Amino acid sequence: MGPAASPGPLRLMGAPGSPYTRKMIALLRYRRIPYAILWGGHQRPPEGYPAPKVRLLPTFYFPADDGALEAVVDSTPIARRLEADYPGRSVIPDDPALRWLNELIEDFADEWLTKPMFHYRWAHQADILNAGPLLVYWSAPTVSPEEGSAMAVAFSERQIGRLHVVGSNDITAETIESSYRRLLGLLDERIRDEGYVFGARPATADFALYGQLTQLAIVEPTSAAIACRDAPRVRAWIDRVEDLSGLEPEAGDWLARDRFDVLQALLAEIGRVYVPFLLANAAAVQAGEKAFETDIDGRKWSQPTFPYQAKCLQWLQEGYRALGSGDRSVVDNVLEGTGCERLTA
Repeated sequence: MGPAASPGPLRLMGAPGSPYTRKMIALLRYRRIPYAILWGGHQRPPEGYPAPKVRLLPTFYFPADDGALEAVVDSTPIARRLEADYPGRSVIPDDPALRWLNELIEDFADEWLTKPMFHYRWAHQADILNAGPLLVYWSAPTVSPEEGSAMAVAFSERQIGRLHVVGSNDITAETIESSYRRLLGLLDERIRDEGYVFGARPATADFALYGQLTQLAIVEPTSAAIACRDAPRVRAWIDRVEDLSGLEPEAGDWLARDRFDVLQALLAEIGRVYVPFLLANAAAVQAGEKAFETDIDGRKWSQPTFPYQAKCLQWLQEGYRALGSGDRSVVDNVLEGTGCERLTA
């Protein structure tokens, strides 16, 4: 008999090395939603809790109608569910055009930035030696040194063997690492100007960027050194976003339409790397292919197809089509020349 649903804090299972866990914990803190984190993973799930259909972190345990708990995954729809369940301190912009732009940048952070995160963690020897033990002890702090060492080696070998799944190889390494370095500079500009991507208050896109950067700019030695050297403002921002419970947002803190052009540099980076990936992947999925090749940022890119990311493209396009004609026109204007206009063509 598993734990029953209760009016107490919202429970979730996650791990410090999961960027999506970090994304959602920071979002819960900012929104002042009471929560209880169960540190762990699906290799050692908390006893008595239900298993999700897809084993991802974080796993949220929402009260179901029958009084039991329902295991739910995928941070993006969970964030929207929380908007409905817990009013106030919203992380979704009111303006429909800005809301769609937030969804695009959140998707870029969740689905593209995981590539440099996974790449830096497992493509460099110093990072491998750092990550293996951490990932073991984050979920199993009481194992013996001998068992922990063996687990770290086995886990590292398995993850290194999966680098190709995110497209990381000797040819794509420069594409991945250059994109990370450019992003640090672009985010530095937005933080310097207003504090967050869409103004003076955070949106889901900020928390998605933060989640990936908790690993890239803190955990992985190689990419963390780059952040400390080239983007100390971003490195400091990560520490602040970890707990924004004291921030008092106002409606006027969102970016006004007459200033949407300040987003174009970041959108151009998305159009440079993520959009060509999304389109090539979706075409390959539609054709029933198991892998695909394309050009990203002037270099060859190859990897297995990823059906979920084809759905991401579909959801973005459906969201764009659902906008009113005036809102679509606003989006079209800010996307023009960034490469992201190919998403809505």
